[in-house]
Amino acid sequence: MATQVNYQDYLSESSKSRKPSAIGRLVPLKEIPGMISLGSGSLNPKMIPYEGIDLLLKTGEKLSIDPDTLQSSLNYSLTEGIPQLTAWLKEFQHKHHAPPREFSITIGTGSLDLITKALYMLINDGDSILLESPGYDPVCTFLRHQPCNTIDVELDSYGIVPSKLRKQLENWSSDKNGRKPKALYTVPHGSNPSGVSQTLERKKEIYQIARDHGLLIFEDDPYYYLQYDEKLVPSYLSMDVDGRVLRFDSMSKVLSAGLRIGWATGPSELIETINMITQSSNLMSSGVAQAVAYTLLKNWGHQGFYEHTRHVAAFYHKRSQVFCKYARKHLEGLAEFTEPNAGIFVWLKLKGIKDSTDLAMNKAKEKKVLIIPGVDFLSHPERDGSSPYVRTSFSDVAEEDMGPALERLATLLREHQE
Repeated sequence: MATQVNYQDYLSESSKSRKPSAIGRLVPLKEIPGMISLGSGSLNPKMIPYEGIDLLLKTGEKLSIDPDTLQSSLNYSLTEGIPQLTAWLKEFQHKHHAPPREFSITIGTGSLDLITKALYMLINDGDSILLESPGYDPVCTFLRHQPCNTIDVELDSYGIVPSKLRKQLENWSSDKNGRKPKALYTVPHGSNPSGVSQTLERKKEIYQIARDHGLLIFEDDPYYYLQYDEKLVPSYLSMDVDGRVLRFDSMSKVLSAGLRIGWATGPSELIETINMITQSSNLMSSGVAQAVAYTLLKNWGHQGFYEHTRHVAAFYHKRSQVFCKYARKHLEGLAEFTEPNAGIFVWLKLKGIKDSTDLAMNKAKEKKVLIIPGVDFLSHPERDGSSPYVRTSFSDVAEEDMGPALERLATLLREHQE
């Protein structure tokens, strides 16, 4: 049975007092037949010098942005995105996640834009947010500069450990820790930096814990379509009978990072609050980038886009296998790691090293290999201070360079041991 979620209990006082932008309210009204607008302030289309935009694909196919979409994209449009793309994405979410509740969608300048706005809309001074440890560095950094407490959630090789999460919440002391957490932020698949992925069984347990303890779940899932298995593990959105999941998707890992297109899917009250934050910050995401994406997606169709993501996943799966083969060859006895089943990262635990910072930031560079120290992915680096881990990625390194890079790292680790 579904539980009624009162979103007013989660919004910050600042978010509760927000009102839609006066100008933003006018944009959808302009589309009403017979409406004469004297209030929008949009650029006159006659003064826009662009007549058309053509796209050349690597297949040799040439696509043109249709005139209506182009007109929508070159001027101010709806905060949530150009209507053509939001409609396409909403239908895609219905087909591939089949959420059990009604939902809304908004497009952001990359999913991080929407994630930080979503966190901002919740946080009052002294609130707590549950965060995977290790966690996605930009989100950790953002939360460090918010007036909130970040509470680490332990991971193993299958992501969040439900029993430990439940114990954290059941043993929560309001006197010691303040108000119970409002939300859990998680990267369920191919997690950045750890590379680990949650199983369906764990997701079900974690969703039930969220229900039992009144948590919202922020499902940041840019690597969802980079799962290597042909059958994808269902999303939190697909099981969200209560309306407590806010899901974030991204084009960055499956289409183009430079387009800066992400989208949030979830309860309309939360999506509308994010939109009001956008109206007072960056107004909207690039309409031209949205039109470029939509033109390709419309040409492919929903199934074609999904098939493209499976091609991308297979590409990275092969690279993962090659990278891990070299890692086993060169790093045996020197490092431990879990082979990923999604995404583009391998999280190495360096043996005999308390903290990898100097090795990664200085000595590895002397060996001409770039890695990122694990301390950068801690929510409280000033408190925790050290990490024996480093993050590596196989996404963009030439396969013939994987072996030499890991051999250089192995040499460095042996020198350290000596």
